[in-house]
Amino acid sequence: MIQVHVDTVELPNGRRATREVVEHRPAVVIIPFDEHGDVVLVRQYRYAVRRALLEAPAGGVEPNEDPDESAQRELQEETGFYAEDLQRLGGFWMAPGLLTEFMYVYVARELRRSKLTADPDEILEAERVSVSELERLIRDGEILDAKTIAATYMALRLP
Repeated sequence: MIQVHVDTVELPNGRRATREVVEHRPAVVIIPFDEHGDVVLVRQYRYAVRRALLEAPAGGVEPNEDPDESAQRELQEETGFYAEDLQRLGGFWMAPGLLTEFMYVYVARELRRSKLTADPDEILEAERVSVSELERLIRDGEILDAKTIAATYMALRLP
C-alpha cells in the first residue's frame, strides 16, 4: 500500500538535505447529500489513533481505475448509495511535506440505494447529519479528520 524511502536532494539554494517520502496512490473523498440536504458520513474505528472517527466516505484509487469510478465504488461500499449526480470539485495533497497521496474531492447528489460489499477489514456505520450539525461538529472539534474538514469546506462553498 505504501513505499517509504529517504532521498538526498539538492535544495534551490544549492544545499543538500535529506527528505523522507511516503509514496501512496491517490484517493477520493465524497460529501454525499441525501434528498433532504443532509450529509451521509461514516463512523469508522481508526487503529492509528485508537478511536472511532466520524468521516466523509473515502478510499483509495485502485491501479488503472479512474478517480470518478473510485468515488462511486467507495460511496457504495461505505454508505450503500450510488450517486446519479457526482461532481468532482478538485483536490488537495494530504501531507505534501512527506506524502505523495493526492485526494480528489467529490460532491454526490441524487443518491440511490446500491450496496457493494465493504472491504473485510472495515467496520462502518453510516450516519446522516444536517449541514448545520456538520459545521458544528467540525467547529467543536468532534470531527478531527482533515480530509472530511477540507472536503466539507469545498462542498459548502459551491456556487
